[in-house]
Amino acid sequence: MKRRSFLTLSAGVGAGAALAACGNDGPSGSGTSGTGGGSASYWSLSGEPGQPYRQAAIDRFNKANPDSKITPTFFQNDAYKAKIKTALGANQAPTLIWGWGGGGLKSYVDAGQVEDLTDFFAQNAAAKDKILPSSFGAATVNGKIYAMPVETVQPIVLFYNKKVFDQVGVTPPQTYGDILDLIPKFNAKGIAPFSLAGQSRWTNMMWLEFMLDRQAGSEVFDNVFAGKAGSWSDPAVLDMLTKVQDLVKQNAFQKGFASTVADTNADQALLYTGKAAMMVHGSWSFGIQKANGGKFVADGGLGWMNFPPIDGGKGDPTNTVGNPGQYLSLSSKATDADKETAKKFFSTTLVDDEEKAGWVKSGGVPVIKGAESLFTGDDAQFLKDMATIAAGAKTFAQSWDQALSPTAAEVLLDNIAKLFQLQVTPQQWVDNMNGVIGK
Repeated sequence: MKRRSFLTLSAGVGAGAALAACGNDGPSGSGTSGTGGGSASYWSLSGEPGQPYRQAAIDRFNKANPDSKITPTFFQNDAYKAKIKTALGANQAPTLIWGWGGGGLKSYVDAGQVEDLTDFFAQNAAAKDKILPSSFGAATVNGKIYAMPVETVQPIVLFYNKKVFDQVGVTPPQTYGDILDLIPKFNAKGIAPFSLAGQSRWTNMMWLEFMLDRQAGSEVFDNVFAGKAGSWSDPAVLDMLTKVQDLVKQNAFQKGFASTVADTNADQALLYTGKAAMMVHGSWSFGIQKANGGKFVADGGLGWMNFPPIDGGKGDPTNTVGNPGQYLSLSSKATDADKETAKKFFSTTLVDDEEKAGWVKSGGVPVIKGAESLFTGDDAQFLKDMATIAAGAKTFAQSWDQALSPTAAEVLLDNIAKLFQLQVTPQQWVDNMNGVIGK
């Protein structure tokens, strides 16, 4: 699996291409992929903003294909990760496996648990052409495609509560130094500088991803991903880890952040209720803030930006991290009839105009091409800004826990939690992570 094929989106792709994306898989044919007749199961994530649009696509397909049926089951994020791993290990996976691509997908491929979709995409070129080309990187293992890119391009950004900033009389940070200056000012007013769902671990990870990139550029993690021994020992990593623990010691996060859970959106609520001033989170947070925050978004209370540069850092300030797409794989253990149903779903419903419009309505930038004309109304500026970040990034790095193997990712998340809880030193963290490079 080539690192550049899925860890980066080229700035040369352009804004139009950055909005592309949505794949499919099926047998030979030019547009659809079989007559269906099977009953495909589909596991995915619950909650706003994604579940309603996943369900809408399924309902649309089932109505158009009465002789076929897709049956969904939705799980919270952390529960899903555990359940899908167990189901795959027991050869009881659903027909359609939702995921993030990258290292997790590679582990499925190595275990023979998912279908090779390369021929399907070759035979369904018209459908494939509707998808952002760069989104296929995280779906590709050893030069072959094993998943369909779906849903949205999701950069991680820094959100902030404009009303809180006005209340305290400060302006949004332009550099990391500005962030440090803001921390005591918000704390003095009884407002948490940052909201963080620390118990969920992957939320903490977003801080490390940005701070290492801004400090040292993308090369350090590139070396980790490539399996280069001792890569975490780069001096920039120790510097980044020290900065993170300094944030904790300076009370940059809300009291009790280590017990706050992302699945309940408790971290989101702290921002839109004004109990926290800022939050580093995925672009999907816009939809959550809009759905759950009352008039907070409608009244112009939510601000956003790419993570600011670190003074003297080597990282390109246009770089971003997150998800170049989401991915659907097809279980190799499914029956032929169920596979045909899934493939027809891929090549028709998941690349239709309603799918594209739905994800725009969710507050996301779809992976299907040609969405720019849909960026209208109250969400237009946010969507344009997310598309600009995705298209303009010199490097669009996939989230670390998805880029790495499940084994390395679990050690990563465990050590990140301990880092934020001040239970390991930066050097211990580095030693622990060097021990799982390439595993």
